[in-house]
Amino acid sequence: MKDFNFYAPTQVVFGRTAEEQVAALVKKYGGTKVLIHYGGGSARRSGLLDKVYGLLAEAGIAYVELGGVVPNPRLSLVRQGIDLCRREGVDFILAVGGGSVIDSAKAIGYGVPYDGDVWDFWMQRARPQACLPIGVMLTIPAAGSEMSNSCVITNEDGDLKKGVNSDLCRCRFCIMNPERTFTLPPYQTAAGATDIMMHTMERYFTQHTDMTLTDAISEALLRTVKDSVFEVLRHPEDYRHRAQIMWAGSLSHNDLTECGTCKDFATHRIEHELSAMFDVTHGAGLSALWGSWARYVMSENVSRFVQFAVNVMGVENDFADPQRTAEKGIEAIERFYHAIGMPVNIPELLGRPATDDEILEMARKCCQDGKITQGNFKVLNQTDVEAIYRMANGVKV
Repeated sequence: MKDFNFYAPTQVVFGRTAEEQVAALVKKYGGTKVLIHYGGGSARRSGLLDKVYGLLAEAGIAYVELGGVVPNPRLSLVRQGIDLCRREGVDFILAVGGGSVIDSAKAIGYGVPYDGDVWDFWMQRARPQACLPIGVMLTIPAAGSEMSNSCVITNEDGDLKKGVNSDLCRCRFCIMNPERTFTLPPYQTAAGATDIMMHTMERYFTQHTDMTLTDAISEALLRTVKDSVFEVLRHPEDYRHRAQIMWAGSLSHNDLTECGTCKDFATHRIEHELSAMFDVTHGAGLSALWGSWARYVMSENVSRFVQFAVNVMGVENDFADPQRTAEKGIEAIERFYHAIGMPVNIPELLGRPATDDEILEMARKCCQDGKITQGNFKVLNQTDVEAIYRMANGVKV
């Protein structure tokens, strides 16, 4: 078992009336002038923004707003947010939305106290030294950013999608009301569930395989999300199953499921290049790549894939042929992805195969011209990453 240090400081307020506490929570964590950061029109159409404005105003808390966050959040809006916060004297950021909004808020939080260009952090020219405090009203369970130390931003100049990890950006609080997820479209619900599961799978597939309790937590989380997503796709206002998914999203990415293990995250890094180049939904990009990654690395530890097949996907263990059991597990999750409307390869994702030039460019960016590798379950160099893209594109490698 690997030594670990588990740190999860975010206060979670969960339930149907959780939103009523927003003003008290902002005050608790020192907010006197708030940037309310959000995405498109759904937060306004649902009445959530008006409710937040009213609760803050009633408590005497000043605020300004900045909407317009899109999936794969853009650096250009982050820069606008930094300028706005400095000009208005903002000392607290409230993200109303899902992972893209939260990551955009975190990037703004990094940038306000920094003298240079905030993109320096993503290019590893500097490390964050401070961050404005951030709170969250979660409306889309998927990214887990509400309890993670990660922040992923897309720079439109060069189609670069990169992440920065620092405990400085961990949210002070997260308000979770599952009722706010009732109106999520089926595709967004399915893509979110895929992302949630992948955050745990990226930690589950490890060479540190003697942490029985963490394995059991991971397997229960994966089975629960897998079962609950079918229920909410059939019955969008099923509070119980919406709640399971919402809480799983946070537990899947607050590092609980990597205690005693070593995370991989190669699939995420490889997918970042897909969504940077083609602006696809992150969860769909993950499902399009994972089966190819799995088949490429499976020989590194077949027994781990057998355990996943049996304990998560319900495959009968063929003790005489472990590799076949492992392969059946991969096939089973690909059937699951199809059943919830997710793609399992690049042509399904894009509506066409990627070109050879596109594959070479994504592999090049993913490994920074061969300067870095990806993953831990199997350490992948640029040639490996290129091979996985080709497999996902329908080429037998």
